[in-house]
Amino acid sequence: MATVRYLVDDVDNSLPFYQALGFKLADRWGPPFAIVKCKGLSLWLSGPGTSARKKLPDGSMPKPGGWNRLVIEVKDLDATLAKLNLAGALVRSKPIKGPGGRQVLVEDPSGNPIELFEAKAADS
Repeated sequence: MATVRYLVDDVDNSLPFYQALGFKLADRWGPPFAIVKCKGLSLWLSGPGTSARKKLPDGSMPKPGGWNRLVIEVKDLDATLAKLNLAGALVRSKPIKGPGGRQVLVEDPSGNPIELFEAKAADS
């Protein structure tokens, strides 16, 4: 199983977003931390107050956002986007068509990017 940690501003606010993507809550360690799992991926959601959010020796503060991202393969990109829109997701771009299929970049409630990817049908 692969594990990724995402820094989030509010775990409770982030859970519906990830549940709309098919993640299930696996563990909860108080308000600032949760583990969600989906298809062999364990995602650690670390809110304020967790060790991952502590100030570093150089004074910088770890925070959500950026351009590194999870890529989640979906069967139906349009249906997944519709579910995420109901959950209040921010979409960074319109779906983009490439040689392997279609993709779109959305943000979780803390601004972390998630790439949704729908593979091109084998007969296309």
